[in-house]
Amino acid sequence: MPTPMEVLRQARAQLAELTGKAAETVSSFERTEDGWVLEIEVLELARVPDTMSLLASYQVDLDRQGQLTGYRRVRRYERGRSDAPRPGGR
Repeated sequence: MPTPMEVLRQARAQLAELTGKAAETVSSFERTEDGWVLEIEVLELARVPDTMSLLASYQVDLDRQGQLTGYRRVRRYERGRSDAPRPGGR
């Protein structure tokens, strides 16, 4: 069984290979019964200034050995923008 750091490295490399885009950071990481679920931030479109660059969050699913079994883009946003407030102020 791979270590958590090995899983992180494998997930970033596998997602980059599949999408052709560089993984910037892992924003969430969770072990599940079936393996691992990560959310990885990816640079989708570089702009000037950098705060206007377009990023995306991808949910990445891996099996227990750290092999990617699926991924999907869950949101896109400009680097300089924070998360929108949730309805009801929470």
